Amino acid sequence: MRFQILDIIFNPPHPVTGAVVSAADRFDRVIEMAVLAEELGIDSYSVGERHAGDVLSSSPTVILGAIAQATDRILLSTGVTVLSVLDPIRVAEDFGTIDQLSRGRLEIVVGKGNEVLQYPLFGLDIEKQYDYLTENYELLRRLLREEHVDAVRTHRHSLSDATTLPRPFDGPFRIWHGSATSTHAVDLAAKWGDPIVTANAFQPRENYKVLIDRYREQYLAHGHDPAKAYVGSGSGGLFLGATTEQATDEFRPIYEGIVAQMDKRKHAPGAVGKTTSFRTIEEAVDRGPALVGSSQRVAEKIVDYHASYRHDLQSVSINHVLDFERQKDTLRQFAEEVVPLVQKELAPTTLWTVDDEDRAAGFTTSERSLA
Repeated sequence: MRFQILDIIFNPPHPVTGAVVSAADRFDRVIEMAVLAEELGIDSYSVGERHAGDVLSSSPTVILGAIAQATDRILLSTGVTVLSVLDPIRVAEDFGTIDQLSRGRLEIVVGKGNEVLQYPLFGLDIEKQYDYLTENYELLRRLLREEHVDAVRTHRHSLSDATTLPRPFDGPFRIWHGSATSTHAVDLAAKWGDPIVTANAFQPRENYKVLIDRYREQYLAHGHDPAKAYVGSGSGGLFLGATTEQATDEFRPIYEGIVAQMDKRKHAPGAVGKTTSFRTIEEAVDRGPALVGSSQRVAEKIVDYHASYRHDLQSVSINHVLDFERQKDTLRQFAEEVVPLVQKELAPTTLWTVDDEDRAAGFTTSERSLA
């Protein structure tokens, strides 16, 4: 299994104390965590994208450019690039630049995003979000692969003889598709032979497994090589302690505060995937995807979820409201204790190895990640 750190760069007030971290300090922490993740042998560092709410990831390519210059080996990614609201020309240009700056260390995850307020902000109709996603994705993949592109589009202006610069570092970088609540993303990924990342954040695992199973079925139906049907999984957040009991007790007030912050959004009762299905920390730890507990318990949960998802990539998010030294200690504990325990139990994946011919051209795995 491969491992990734994802930071969507949420920055609301602390749910217990109300303290706020400045934007500049929050960005500094993102860069420092990416550098530490590389030093610890983590495979990938991913930056989110949102354009509404208490989130600072409205310009992920700027942040990835800073990370590219501060690191040498780690794979750069997104989680997710909100392609439904973006111009594919601009996306191809921005990520072509990141791919060049990092010398081929880029793979991205695209999706329609999980923030409904983004659509009116960009003057777009949320009812057409999946139509936007399909059209924008299919043009983006052409722009990365072809020059002198002609394209007739429904939702934006048509193109004639379009070439985006800079070109990708060494051919088109890989695009994953984010999956959370609908069949649309997995069907789009399966059609084009791309991998997926299941959100695995707020809902019971059965809800996500249905989509993963459908993806694999559709992938085969389209005639693609099943060896390339890679699956990544997110999590409900990472919080490590010496024991599971201690971690649960310590995280309880933070978790309850986060749930209360979600409730303030007042999403419609039928809005699946917008808020957590697990109202208490006990539910989240016992039945949900939250990675809260001792290193042993968290490793066991990842392995247990792997039995359901058979995923190749585990993406984790370290809670940003923790004291920053605690965040770094959590990352170290995860890399030095959890990762080896998981790898010991699972058969190796071909993802990002020499057998993965589509992997980012400039990415080299650490010795430990090859185990």
